[in-house]
Amino acid sequence: MEQTINTHTALIYVMVTMSAVDRSMTDTELQKIGQLVQTLPVFDGFNPDWLVPTAEDCGAILAEPDGLETVLALVERSLPDRLFETAYALAVEVAAADLVVEQEEIRLLQLIRDSMGLDKLVVAAIERGARARFQVA
Repeated sequence: MEQTINTHTALIYVMVTMSAVDRSMTDTELQKIGQLVQTLPVFDGFNPDWLVPTAEDCGAILAEPDGLETVLALVERSLPDRLFETAYALAVEVAAADLVVEQEEIRLLQLIRDSMGLDKLVVAAIERGARARFQVA
């Protein structure tokens, strides 16, 4: 049987991977991950003390050859289909956190939505919502 991880871990892996994809995990992105873990209902029951070790585990996988593909496959296997949109929304939140979405982040969003088979209209709605939330005056 192929390895799986729990739901909380899979969602954290998505966020950590998004933060790390451009090789620059900013304080703003890390703070956003912490905020999301502490406030969203999907993380009910998750001990925030496990966030750093979980992020480090993800980083170790990403550092391996084919690490990105390994993480994405692990996340897809581990999440129930009903949380694919949630995972994408979390990735978008982290990408937008520092108000600059780099090319590598755009490419990872494409990989996530393709691997999870997300509907284009759902993706557009998630992205538009993030643009509205992160708009500056």
